[in-house]
Amino acid sequence: QVQLVESGGGLVQAGGSLRLSCLASGRTFSHYAMGWFRQAPGKEREFVAAISWSDTSTYYTDSVKGRFTISRDNAKNTVYLQMNSLKPEDTAIYYCAAPASSRYGYTPRTGPEYYYWGQGTQVTVSS
Repeated sequence: QVQLVESGGGLVQAGGSLRLSCLASGRTFSHYAMGWFRQAPGKEREFVAAISWSDTSTYYTDSVKGRFTISRDNAKNTVYLQMNSLKPEDTAIYYCAAPASSRYGYTPRTGPEYYYWGQGTQVTVSS
């Protein structure tokens, strides 16, 4: 029902910036929350950021607060993750995700609450 395609990953030095994009198709984008997750080698998939369907509420894991910004452009069916001041510990495969259904006033922030996932894009931060 929903297809998510990520882009924007790559190799960057510590302190640098990247902007990830996720293009959604298959349903009305603006009526659903969206999230970003990441998974480093040997670690579980971790919540990074989420944005509500209203485009007014955002949520971040503590380790990226103040450095990462999630945003969305509903006209383009795209969600972004602007990553600044990157650290080596940010190295991971980054995934965008969408829930199976919309719920007013609630934005999911855990992996099990999301149903649709992108293929992932690699972000590597060198020392």
